[in-house]
Amino acid sequence: MKPTSHVRLAIIGSGPAGYTAAIYAARAELAPVVIAGAAFGGQLMITTEVENYPGFPESVSGPELVELFQKQAERFGAKVLFEDATAIDFGKHPFGIETESQSFRADAVVVATGASAKWIGLPSEEKYVNRGVSACATCDGALYRGRPIAVVGGGDTAMEEALFLTRFATEVIVIHRRDSLRASRIMADRAQRHDKIRFVWHSEVAEVLGDEKALTAVRLRDVRDGKTQTLEVGALFVAIGHKPNTDLFRGVLDLNPQGYLVTTPGTTRTNVSGVFACGDAMDPVYRQAVTAAGTGCMAALDAERWLAANE
Repeated sequence: MKPTSHVRLAIIGSGPAGYTAAIYAARAELAPVVIAGAAFGGQLMITTEVENYPGFPESVSGPELVELFQKQAERFGAKVLFEDATAIDFGKHPFGIETESQSFRADAVVVATGASAKWIGLPSEEKYVNRGVSACATCDGALYRGRPIAVVGGGDTAMEEALFLTRFATEVIVIHRRDSLRASRIMADRAQRHDKIRFVWHSEVAEVLGDEKALTAVRLRDVRDGKTQTLEVGALFVAIGHKPNTDLFRGVLDLNPQGYLVTTPGTTRTNVSGVFACGDAMDPVYRQAVTAAGTGCMAALDAERWLAANE
């Protein structure tokens, strides 16, 4: 039998949203437990330099920022457990949450499980993540100023990334498997009219090339005839979408067609009273550390008020 603990607030997830919720909840003396996950810290853990989080004029590494979040939450009394939530029971109150070693009964729950970037799936791609390969132009684009940059994808996200990267790149090369874009008409037109953006159609990335330090080129394969070509670039941005980490809540909490948690507009309330959602798990639009932190604050305040009203 696993030990069972009763807590006032359980927070599932440990990125900027989860830890900000923990900071606010701990300061409100809710004694939150953060079920951080085995792969704790979210997408910040694969971000080398964070230059756009307020308060760090000289930049900060993603893992260092996560460590600071954790220390701040623990300073006010939050408890952090580095295990995954493996099962939930939101059908009765208090809510049930299972991990490998423990069971929790929580009066309120904040879900902050984040989202994961979709990758191409190449070993060479994984090798150069944070060394030229990225899934966030807003986060990393400025690091590759003055170089040609490649973008993979054909949807609105890819066009937005490509347009943003024209601020820094000498040229942006969009690589797409088809000969037409899935992006909305306005985004496609804007990208195709930009004099810094060119398109390589019917192509996929076959291999990421580089030296011991960083990416230097990408090898492309024509999907029609298999012919290859090599593009010398300073960075590769993979913009083929994100997947919210919400499978655990499917059939329990309302999700939109893309799998993001649905909340009442202007709040972090889900369809289950006493369960709140924040961060990239419920935000398909902004997906930034600072916006995740903001919604984490909202979730903690919403949970605190809900607990006070339902005691």
